[in-house]
Amino acid sequence: MPSILSGSGSPPARRSPRRPRRNPRRATSPPPPPADARARWVRRAWQAGFALALLGVAGATFGLFAVAGLQVALRFREVAVPDVSGRTVEEATTALADAGLAVRVEPLSRIHQTIPAGHVAAQDPAPGLPTRSGRNVKVWLSSGSSAGAVPTLIGQSERGARARLEEGALGLRAVAEIRSRGYPSGAVVAQEPPPFGAGDTVGVLINRGERGATYVMPDLIGVYGASAAEVFRARGFRVTVVGDHPYPGIEPGIVLRQSPRAGFQIAHGEAISLEVSR
Repeated sequence: MPSILSGSGSPPARRSPRRPRRNPRRATSPPPPPADARARWVRRAWQAGFALALLGVAGATFGLFAVAGLQVALRFREVAVPDVSGRTVEEATTALADAGLAVRVEPLSRIHQTIPAGHVAAQDPAPGLPTRSGRNVKVWLSSGSSAGAVPTLIGQSERGARARLEEGALGLRAVAEIRSRGYPSGAVVAQEPPPFGAGDTVGVLINRGERGATYVMPDLIGVYGASAAEVFRARGFRVTVVGDHPYPGIEPGIVLRQSPRAGFQIAHGEAISLEVSR
């Protein structure tokens, strides 16, 4: 038996060398992302962009369809105007109501050779034209076939005479004026042709009323504009200095031009314009 002291026997086992410990406090950079992660990110970005593009196309398509639908709806709301010429007001009202329209009778009538009085002689819009549903259609009634009969205008105002002539499809040929206290101011005092005469146009004579006191416009050239304006304004006239012009040898404020000119008749309240030197 071998002795332990003699050193004989199996050799002692070797120990493996210790690995150096890593310092946990030492910062380390993160590893780069793998290639498949970058590919997934790029794919998701493309998918998001494609979705946004689809939303934009869908919105534009919806807008186009909405506009087209609105146009179609408006077109479907348009109706053709029926012809109501020659009908009575009741018949025209019924025909227009069936088309979704309303009637509006104009106060002035029109002379028509073939359509009897009280029937529709004209309309607006014209028959067959498209118009919006619910719109009013204006109609003018016939006054009969009394073409050429001149109505009585004496005593009416100028506005009333014009309306009466328009109602009878007659024209106003001329307007003459007088100033008299013997007739109402603004009234027709004569007409040609006379009432119930024949003609296509009529001339009238209108009284403008008696004119008040008038004055002769003096010559103001060479006087001071401010002094002349003060005098005229104190007497009820409207005076305006409309401009100033340099004039060699003339001191400032002297009247160079006037309107009305000297010798013209003027009345209270009329405007006077003065141009003075600068």
